[in-house]
Amino acid sequence: MTFKYYNLILIAGVINMATISVRVPRELKEEMRKVNVDWPAFIRSMIEQKIRQVKRESASERIDEIRSKTVRGIFKAAESILEDRDKL
Repeated sequence: MTFKYYNLILIAGVINMATISVRVPRELKEEMRKVNVDWPAFIRSMIEQKIRQVKRESASERIDEIRSKTVRGIFKAAESILEDRDKL
């Protein structure tokens, strides 16, 4: 029974994966064979890294856009609090 349980975990893990194909020149493929690298793991990590980079850049652009719409100047918190209190 334990064997079937582990077998199901393996199958479930494969189902959650998608396949992509990449074409590279033959010379590059030959060079890849000469290097001891887990290429699928390497490519997955590079894809994840690129996604994080693009998300950071997008967030930075949104922050810059919001910041450009704000009034530049010195904010005096104490004065602002006193003004809000006086309005009550």
